[in-house]
Amino acid sequence: MRRLLLWPGHAWLALPVRLYLAWVFIYACLHKIAHPGVFALDIATYDILPLALVNPMAIGLPWLELFAGVLLVIGWRTRAAALAVAGMMVMFVAAISMALAAGLDMSCGCFASQALDDDPISPWTVARDSGWLLMALYVVVCDRRPLGLDGWLLKKRSTHA
Repeated sequence: MRRLLLWPGHAWLALPVRLYLAWVFIYACLHKIAHPGVFALDIATYDILPLALVNPMAIGLPWLELFAGVLLVIGWRTRAAALAVAGMMVMFVAAISMALAAGLDMSCGCFASQALDDDPISPWTVARDSGWLLMALYVVVCDRRPLGLDGWLLKKRSTHA
């Protein structure tokens, strides 16, 4: 098992996974950053958080998505960024599952707020987000020498040691 985890090919397999996840998260955060009030309504519609936490979540979460996405692109603190993405995906899957169980007919709020026709929650949304969770976990577990700044810094350290 250890040999499989240390296989050097993971860096090349994880690179397109990282770039795809980065694109998803950067794309998803743009509307939220531009329209935090609308995103706050999306969050409030889930009826999970206390109202006092809705606005801080609407302001902070998109910037976390952007930060994690940028780190995945440049390959710096790659595993930490992928772990943050995985944590967000667990949160999103749980929220969408709870909304589905409650019978809510609403927009996901993932990419364009309040666009029920464009992005309604469904079992497909849970499956999609679960797929992204698995991709993030792959990067966390297997991308131990990522292509990007982390890999460059590892090489630099090993040549100076």
